[in-house]
Amino acid sequence: MVRAVVSGNGRGAFTLSEVPDPSPALGEALVQVDAFTVNFGEIHGGLTPPQAGTVPGWEAAGVVVRAARDGSGPREGTPVLTLGVGGGWAELRAVPAHLMAPLSDGADLGAASTVGIAGASALRAIRRLGDVRGRRVLVTGATGGVGRFAVQLLRDAGAVPVAATRKVERRRAELIALGAAEVVPDPATVDGPVHGVVDTVGGDQLVSAYGLLAEGSVLVMVGHSSEQDVVFPCGSLLGGPGTHDRTLTSFFLLSTTPDLGDDLRMLADRVAAGELDPGIAWRGPWQSLSEATTAMLDRTLHGKAVVEVR
Repeated sequence: MVRAVVSGNGRGAFTLSEVPDPSPALGEALVQVDAFTVNFGEIHGGLTPPQAGTVPGWEAAGVVVRAARDGSGPREGTPVLTLGVGGGWAELRAVPAHLMAPLSDGADLGAASTVGIAGASALRAIRRLGDVRGRRVLVTGATGGVGRFAVQLLRDAGAVPVAATRKVERRRAELIALGAAEVVPDPATVDGPVHGVVDTVGGDQLVSAYGLLAEGSVLVMVGHSSEQDVVFPCGSLLGGPGTHDRTLTSFFLLSTTPDLGDDLRMLADRVAAGELDPGIAWRGPWQSLSEATTAMLDRTLHGKAVVEVR
């Protein structure tokens, strides 16, 4: 039996309990978890709503204690970052080889655990935009996990990031320090055009952002934190002079190409080197998990929460 955080009934209800040891499949390694990250989406029902009696957890970092039986993936003793749709908030986790990334010896596993979902989603969204060098790219929800990474990765790609956040006065200096060239409260306030959008908000902001797209540009929908329906006014999807051939697309990170592990390792290495700031705002033992989840649900915790398994 291993200890794990188990979902309960009610808002943000989690308990530390004993559960059966995971049974790795042929292509899965058994990982001893050292730390995991709490994302707003996983406690609020982003991929799937947390069900009573289940072990949540999208991303966790630890050490391989039993390599995959088919010989795939990292060897025993390797520190790794892991992803999945659940099971990360536990002492042991079974993980497919393609959803693991080896980490450098001595890496801060807590910091490494922050880059999985948010960092890889931002990176793959930006790749879908094409060549962004010297071009204005709008990021909605720029102070969220994906948005924060997107601003920094766009900066490094030579783009001109336009960061949209409702907290514009409070977070302007922070976003500019991360690389934003402009900080605005809403896409509706942006003087177009932009040559790409990474949207994490959905709803009216997505509609406004799509209307800013230059000809041949792409909007990648990564999230829907507004929880609003996306309603396009009649005719707004029709092309016209300078606005035809615009694309709206999305993807599901965990079902993308097998080289996901390479991206995860690169992102984790850049966080370790201080080249990317994940924005860790809370760090503590899993006995204090409710402190982090409550603050996150109340929207008073702005940044990543890292939980150490001890």
